[in-house]
Amino acid sequence: MQNPKITVIGSANIDLVTETNRYPKLGETLLGKRFHQFPGGKGANQAVAASRLGAEVTFIGCVGQDDYGKQVIDNLTKESVNVNHVVVNSRVETGIANITVAEDDNAIIVVPGANSSLRPEHIQALEEIIHKSDVVVLQLEIPIETVEAAVHIAYQKGVPIILNPAPAAKLTKEILRKITYITPNESEIAFLTSESEEASLESLFTNMYNLGSNYVIMTCGERGVYYGDSSSSLQHVEACSVKTIDTTGAGDTFNAAFAVSIAMGNSIQDAIEYANSAAALSVTKLGAQTGMPTIEEVEKFISNKEKGNF
Repeated sequence: MQNPKITVIGSANIDLVTETNRYPKLGETLLGKRFHQFPGGKGANQAVAASRLGAEVTFIGCVGQDDYGKQVIDNLTKESVNVNHVVVNSRVETGIANITVAEDDNAIIVVPGANSSLRPEHIQALEEIIHKSDVVVLQLEIPIETVEAAVHIAYQKGVPIILNPAPAAKLTKEILRKITYITPNESEIAFLTSESEEASLESLFTNMYNLGSNYVIMTCGERGVYYGDSSSSLQHVEACSVKTIDTTGAGDTFNAAFAVSIAMGNSIQDAIEYANSAAALSVTKLGAQTGMPTIEEVEKFISNKEKGNF
């Protein structure tokens, strides 16, 4: 089979990361230890991950006409992602995430910038690109109405849709029933269902089905993945055991790898197992995009896992 065609519609940021020993008090100035600048944004992250896993990826997003916007586009191009349909808005700055890392935790301020300028009309102008896709991947770091426009267009032509509902936001029943696969984590599924995170799995999944969802795939970090639909019993896929260095971008890697595997015609079970392997590899390296594995690395990891050598 030829390389699957995946269209990722979503956010692109520059991550500004400061490492320090502790968080400053209000009004206090501290000297930091290190500063890093990385390309980020859930949409761009997922586009890069899918490209490294062998997909032919088109990214649709919005950046500013500034240095950060140029960095985003240059990086995606370097990663063999098609950027011909990235909107450049001269009236707003490229989105950034200001991340402070201290005391084994982090605090993040996201300024969406140009990501908020990606409008439904931009998506509607690209119907043909979406219709020719094997899978469309979406997240919620762009306006909800833009996500809805993309869902409607893909659904009309029967193109499978994967929605990673992050950050969590309420979605209409009409939209949920058109999404093929929704991939919340534990906190996101609790928000979507208005349940406590301590609620039973059966209750969370039943509520998602009642809201209109088709296949629900809940990622639970070290606890693995639970998935199912309203006509089948709940299934579980164990996580892979690896030495964790940095979990940033693991969820984006999972979604991208799941999309690639589904686009290749694999079953949900096989696609989740493949995505788990890719996500596991991603946490063994520093950084979101910098830690995302290649198709060769994932295949080698799976081969070693099957032989019991990892």
